[in-house]
Amino acid sequence: MVFNAKFVWMKKTNALRILDRNKITYETIEYTYNPERLAVDKIARDNDLALPLVYKTLVAKGDKTGIIVAVIPGQKELNFKALAKASGNKKIMLVQVKELLELTGYIRGGCSPIGMKKAYPVFIDQDAAQEEIIYVNAGQRGLLFGAKPEDIRKVSRAIFAEIGS
Repeated sequence: MVFNAKFVWMKKTNALRILDRNKITYETIEYTYNPERLAVDKIARDNDLALPLVYKTLVAKGDKTGIIVAVIPGQKELNFKALAKASGNKKIMLVQVKELLELTGYIRGGCSPIGMKKAYPVFIDQDAAQEEIIYVNAGQRGLLFGAKPEDIRKVSRAIFAEIGS
């Protein structure tokens, strides 16, 4: 586990506890959360991270499978048709913000693909497989973790797929 000294006393999120339990090496980055400015590009810039390494977690609902999770690079948009195809759905739509907490246990701006209330199918954009490390939300606003994409895939039981455009 890699920690900066100032993060040692940080409260562990469910996602971080799961990474610890699975002996996954990761680093954490705390940032100032601004509900008016949730843009991933701002988070990347403020933390000196390359935008393609900062991934956003989106929760959707498929017409056949129900809830699915998409993890895509910050500079990309979700390709709804590609995610529908990869997940075995004809149509998908993002869940409403008001449903997020009840479905996942996470709130907007603090949603991690790891440690949700239920084990939903997770799809990570295939670009991640080419990177040494990617950063995703650690389960609370203002906190990211960085880890090897393959480790994130294993822990979340995700599938790499071309879902961003």
